[in-house]
Amino acid sequence: MDSFTGASSGSSSSSPQMSKEDFMDQLKTQLAQAYAEEFLETVRGKCFEKCITKPGSSLSGSESSCISRCVDRYIEATGIISRALFSSSR
Repeated sequence: MDSFTGASSGSSSSSPQMSKEDFMDQLKTQLAQAYAEEFLETVRGKCFEKCITKPGSSLSGSESSCISRCVDRYIEATGIISRALFSSSR
């Protein structure tokens, strides 16, 4: 069985085949999810390292502000990079 399309390598007509459009939609969804998970893990690690000086049971006001600004900067930077990549590929 083909792990990407769900089609078997034989010519059995009883197994449903995924259309190319459905396959591409599923692939885009999986890539977006993987990208989001990687992005969140990176931001979490970088912002924690930068902003949390003394880990404890709660965040101080300055730590909370720092994390908020850090995440905002990562989101903004990712948007800028994405727009640059997509505009240059056209």
